[in-house]
Amino acid sequence: MFDGYDSCSEDTSSSSSSEESEEEVAPLPSNLPIIKNNGQVYTYPDGKSGMATCEMCGMVGVRDAFYSKTKRFCSVSCSRSYSSNSKKASILARLQGKPPTKKAKVLQKQPLVAKLAAYAQYQATLQNQAKTKAGNMAAVSMEGFSWGNYINSNSFIAAPVTCFKHAPMGTCWGDISENVRIEVPNTDCSLPTKVFWIAGIVKLAGYNALLRYEGFENDSGLDFWCNICGSDIHPVGWCAASGKPLVPPRTIQHKYTNWKAFLVKRLTGAKTLPPDFSQKVSESMQYPFKPCMRVEVVDKRHLCRTRVAVVESVIGGRLRLVYEESEDRTDDFWCHMHSPLIHHIGWSRSIGHRFKRSDITKKQDGHSDTPPHLFAKVKEVDQSGEWFKEGMKLEAIDPLNLSTICVATIRKVLADGFLMIGIDGSEAADGSDWFCYHATSPSIFPVGFCEINMIELTPPRGYTKLPFKWFDYLRETGSIAAPVKLFNKDVPNHGFRVGMKLEAVDLMEPRLICVATVTRIIHRLLRIHFDGWEEEYDQWVDCESPDLYPVGWCQLTGYQLQPPASQSSRESQSGSSKQKKKAKSQQYKGHKKMTTLQLKEELLDGEDYNFLQGASDQESNGSANFYIKQEP
Repeated sequence: MFDGYDSCSEDTSSSSSSEESEEEVAPLPSNLPIIKNNGQVYTYPDGKSGMATCEMCGMVGVRDAFYSKTKRFCSVSCSRSYSSNSKKASILARLQGKPPTKKAKVLQKQPLVAKLAAYAQYQATLQNQAKTKAGNMAAVSMEGFSWGNYINSNSFIAAPVTCFKHAPMGTCWGDISENVRIEVPNTDCSLPTKVFWIAGIVKLAGYNALLRYEGFENDSGLDFWCNICGSDIHPVGWCAASGKPLVPPRTIQHKYTNWKAFLVKRLTGAKTLPPDFSQKVSESMQYPFKPCMRVEVVDKRHLCRTRVAVVESVIGGRLRLVYEESEDRTDDFWCHMHSPLIHHIGWSRSIGHRFKRSDITKKQDGHSDTPPHLFAKVKEVDQSGEWFKEGMKLEAIDPLNLSTICVATIRKVLADGFLMIGIDGSEAADGSDWFCYHATSPSIFPVGFCEINMIELTPPRGYTKLPFKWFDYLRETGSIAAPVKLFNKDVPNHGFRVGMKLEAVDLMEPRLICVATVTRIIHRLLRIHFDGWEEEYDQWVDCESPDLYPVGWCQLTGYQLQPPASQSSRESQSGSSKQKKKAKSQQYKGHKKMTTLQLKEELLDGEDYNFLQGASDQESNGSANFYIKQEP
């Protein structure tokens, strides 16, 4: 696609390659081709054609209309005033016995009224440049982590934005890929104002793209990373429509004399961003949840119940919820607005879930109940026929230790398909650590799922008959397995692959978002590893979890990203909350099983099921079902 340069003049001139003197204070330096919005190409000043700047008053105009043969002044008065000021400055310098200084040279080119202001501006520009450079260096040293460097130095691959439907642009990323051309700020330029040039995408990593300026061909010396959704990224043609100059990078300025012909050749037939791309980015970052809205959210100290909390802030769709009874507003909980852990006011009562009543008798000023339609919808189920029953056994991800899938029991059947589940061998006597999963939740599995897919199943705490066998355990406990057909068997074509990088919430400390890697894929289930941490901190997460984000999400939304942990930082945190938060959930793990379980008819209450084993981690494409019932 080539748009916006049809009116470019065929005449392009190039002047000598002399460098701009730092004493000059003119807004545009010499010898720099600039493609303006009307298509003409000028050089400043070359004594031949184009535009010129008056050396006395600074006015810019057509060179042919300027005064004298040299075309240095816009009028006779400016020419005479310049000569007069130059002579006075030279005489004063000679009388003082001093050679002309940098300041004198600058002042000679300015009228008396403007010369001090111009020099002050010149000094301020130099100081600002120094401060900006120092600030950038400080920012780099403080952050110490760059996704671009991390991706490049290790040849990593990031999960594409299309894998994250809940993230900005997740459903409208379109055909953004390598070789797409965009208009970006030109940083290889000495101009004091922001100018742009065209760059092509060399590599994509989530929202981030490795870009190369047009004209560099196979030279990667000035390649740079940027966030495609940033405010300075535009489709080809934006500069022409906005009246912004396109300036070729200084490094390659000498390569072509006809930049218009070069751009026409390179951009004809090329792809660029949709013209409404920035608008779509802005719209995708508008969130319906607002501060002061009230919700019901899981009580992080008693998972079996919910509490009322108030939205304190919204960042990228993530909510900082402060429990309503927190007087100092420090008792908070982080989750995404699509998290299954939050609900509308009255949800607990409607399904029979435990709820901690607030001591606050009435809503505080400015607080309002969040409309129910803003919450994530769960799939409707039919509980009238064969359904889950209390006491049935299954396998479930332990919400207190997300690296494990455990032997579990249905403790209570609620309305609308919700179940209260407990982890065998570690339940509190009062059921305060039961947790709520919906029947269609991707975090619960039928008996035998782990062994079929070669996942280590965590047996009940204190269970001594190892290796753990489901058939023996069901017989010993007088229990039955939950029917396989009641579990969710939908597997979307999620697009994740083993080894892909992403940004993931540490659900054991949900305010943290960390650099992470997909290490296993079992159908729709992902094993997420936090880079730099041991495997014991890994988490099993659903492929559609709202707690997973593309590379660059934190930068886009302004959220702080936790870089990979170094060995020293891991050792220093050995007694910190990173380990304390898992203390309760550390459970004995049985011997790792390396063979596929041969299920017996008695195992599943007399029914004969033929499980379809998932594809290997390297080959799984998210298209297979967990299991298939063998029809009689």
